[in-house]
Amino acid sequence: MFLPTTKDEMKKLGWSQCDVILISGDAYIDSPFIGVAVVGRILEAQGFKVGIIGQPDINSDDITRLGEPRLYWGVSGGSIDSMVSNYTATKKFRNSDDYTPGGKNDKRPDRATLVYTNLIRRYYKDTVPIVLGGIEASLRRTTHYDFWSNKLRKPILFDSKADYLIYGMGEMAIREFSTALDKGEDPTKVRGVCYISKEPIESYLQLPSHEECLKNKEKYIDLFDDFYKNNDPISAMGLCQKVDNRYSIQNPPCDYLDEKEMDEVASYKYARELHPFHQNQGKVKCLETIKFSIQTHHGCWGECNFCAIGVHQGRTIRTRSEKNIIWEAKEFTKDKEFKGVISDIGGPTANMYGYECGKKLKKGTCDDIRCVDYDRLCKVMKVDHSRHLKLLRDIRQVPGVKKAFVASGLRYDFIPADKKYGYEYLKELVNHHISGQMKVAPEHTSDRVLKLMGKPGKEPLIEFKKMYDRLNKEAGKKQFLTYYLIAAHPGCEEKDMHELKQFTTHELKMNPEQAQIFTPTPGTYSSVMYYTEIDPITRKKIYVEKDRARKEKQKNIVIDKKYYQRRKDSNAGMQS
Repeated sequence: MFLPTTKDEMKKLGWSQCDVILISGDAYIDSPFIGVAVVGRILEAQGFKVGIIGQPDINSDDITRLGEPRLYWGVSGGSIDSMVSNYTATKKFRNSDDYTPGGKNDKRPDRATLVYTNLIRRYYKDTVPIVLGGIEASLRRTTHYDFWSNKLRKPILFDSKADYLIYGMGEMAIREFSTALDKGEDPTKVRGVCYISKEPIESYLQLPSHEECLKNKEKYIDLFDDFYKNNDPISAMGLCQKVDNRYSIQNPPCDYLDEKEMDEVASYKYARELHPFHQNQGKVKCLETIKFSIQTHHGCWGECNFCAIGVHQGRTIRTRSEKNIIWEAKEFTKDKEFKGVISDIGGPTANMYGYECGKKLKKGTCDDIRCVDYDRLCKVMKVDHSRHLKLLRDIRQVPGVKKAFVASGLRYDFIPADKKYGYEYLKELVNHHISGQMKVAPEHTSDRVLKLMGKPGKEPLIEFKKMYDRLNKEAGKKQFLTYYLIAAHPGCEEKDMHELKQFTTHELKMNPEQAQIFTPTPGTYSSVMYYTEIDPITRKKIYVEKDRARKEKQKNIVIDKKYYQRRKDSNAGMQS
């Protein structure tokens, strides 16, 4: 059963008013993979009456279709940042949208969070509080570089007409915030909440002001350093930033869910479908992937500099129990549309399931040392694939499950690092959990660029490929590796792309079909580099490609088929 999205549905439930109305840049898809749906189910489990409006028509009064809520409006740009969803890395408009019925990208406005907030204020002048959430708002909660306008923008609460922002995954914050409002208590005391104040909080860490960041790029780096380091519920301080004559207040992060709570949220009765309100507009493509997929955990400690997952989801892994995951697989088999194939068993990084750093769990993330970077995997972090390996084998034994794929991102460098279970784990994947190809993400091979990306060097990739090829040969399978590669990352020059092309040709023995141009998104060190043209660690100047045509040229260097074919022909001639 869906949460209501029309007045008629409210009447059938006997409701005269919703307690909370959630607005999203996605169509209403009731799935554990869709943030707004999860928030709705969390609040429903607390006893609140929750309505959802997906992709409201911004040219009409559609946003009023459920009336005004009793407690607050919750506004999200959707599962993907609306600017990333709407534009390519070279700022060309995207014609398709996997979260929009029919697939045509004509229902998600640019800067959706701001647009929806303004719509609410237009129709309800003196309404209940408006609360921002989701990745679009979460990553814009302090001064941030905006690639699409090419400038530093203020924290999103100052650009919007909203009252509060709940950042990160925010499950505990949502519960506590809603309870506070329901009881008439002050929600500004809730962890995981941001708000605007006339006065600073002196006990919080004082960030460089917005004006200081505009005047001095190194001040902006200082701000981001403090922002990045203060995301862990155990160790983080509250943050305070002066913006004009007011202050942006960020309370310390809310606690993470424990395993029991993770299981509870995963066990809500999601419809795993597009709401009937949207269905006459067509299907949503994302359901092809997520309908029969299982999310095993939250968080990622890989800390790639171009990725915001660690900032939004956190750098500590929170897992569901094996029992709960197996239950979900069994539930799939009861669905008449299930054909026996689980599309994915994983999370942000599939092979981080089931283990964590004991020190991190007690004291929070380290300020000065990363769990993994270009040079090393921290010796305190003991990579252990045994729990995930057993889980995959147990899922294969579920009656009615013919195939269960691991299609999520995979850290290939962890597999050779796990001397006890790595080889056995990869063998399990090769034999049972991939279909024709496995996707890995080296992103580059230039040592200098890899260091700026926060990615491991070439050696683990070479070692992993040898293991993968050997296992496929032993299994009598012809399965391939495909590689995610990035062009025009800060620090990357054309010569680095030529080096990457040489590596893919000589070492990987393949021609990349695609590479993506780096997109500077809020909440990442790579975006800080792009804007400042400074390495945030050494504080030295770096080369940053900003010309659109030259970015395309970098991309084309690595996907050029003529070079690869010339090399193949040359080798064939030498052998003959």
